[in-house]
Amino acid sequence: MSKASYPQNYRLPAEFEPQEAIWLSWPSNKESCPKTYHKLQDKFGEIASTISRYERVRINAPMLSHMNIRLSIADNEGDLSQVDIYEHNTNDVWCRDHGPIFIKHNETGKLAITDWEFNAWGGKFPPWDLDNAIPEKAAAALKMERFTSKMILEGGAIETNGKGTLLTTEAVLLNPNRHGGKPGNKAEVEKELKAMLGVKDIVWFKKGIEGDDTDGHIDDIVRFIREDAVICMVEPRDSDPNHKVLKEIREKLDDVRAPDGGKLEIIEIEMPQAIEMKDWRLSRLPASYANFMIMNNAVLVPIFGQKKKDAAAEDKIAECFPGREIISMMAKDLVTEGGAFHCISMHQPK
Repeated sequence: MSKASYPQNYRLPAEFEPQEAIWLSWPSNKESCPKTYHKLQDKFGEIASTISRYERVRINAPMLSHMNIRLSIADNEGDLSQVDIYEHNTNDVWCRDHGPIFIKHNETGKLAITDWEFNAWGGKFPPWDLDNAIPEKAAAALKMERFTSKMILEGGAIETNGKGTLLTTEAVLLNPNRHGGKPGNKAEVEKELKAMLGVKDIVWFKKGIEGDDTDGHIDDIVRFIREDAVICMVEPRDSDPNHKVLKEIREKLDDVRAPDGGKLEIIEIEMPQAIEMKDWRLSRLPASYANFMIMNNAVLVPIFGQKKKDAAAEDKIAECFPGREIISMMAKDLVTEGGAFHCISMHQPK
């Protein structure tokens, strides 16, 4: 059931809060990733089985592939009793961006789904009609209330502490390609985010990292690990194009307030070395350690085959999540297509 009205007394929970499940959209459209299609199938089997050891995994996939998905998860020693597969066809795998964005009622704790428009990051990768239909299908499958918005929004473009603060970038949310060719109106965008997601403070950064198809999603740069602490990516080499962008973001974070009015704790992690690709649509891949996936009792951390940098990032992320197991997994095949573990997953709060 869809509501044209705005949700009342709901909030956008943080990812580090208890989760019911993680949603994935299985790679099923060879045209969206012709060169990496089979590698991605294997990688998704590995990822889904990892999630299944900690919580439910809910998968959007065409009927024909359901059997193979179960086999793949079983081959990777996943827990099939924790796997729900829905006959939901998709154009692409980026569930963070086209999946349902869940909100939670402040008093009853009841969940609802917010359903925004999706246009494949400003019309870059047509078609996207199947992806845009996923939140509605998820709401039907879960028998959940659904609130719709005409605004274009991807889940990877927003980051919250669950206490009313939302981080985002102007390069995405005000981009003319998300607003019918005209620059977005900041006041209108803020109004819609506040009305739909129950957030109070919106912190705008200018832009994102190099090579990012999305125009600069926040989930490659800054992530909340607690309501009063963030991980922030930094690039020490000033010759690198990300150096200045990340430095500005890091400096701006000093002005962001924690819920108690104090300063945020800011944990800096160095970016991986640039991964360059020859003869590829991305000359540089948007590789970032910030694109980790938080699960109940675990964190799935992307690594890129750079021993020193990978190890330093793993150590810092482990310090940020005491009591959660840190699972490192090679993310090069995924990032070749433009994202990592956070980009392919959407968490459903408890």
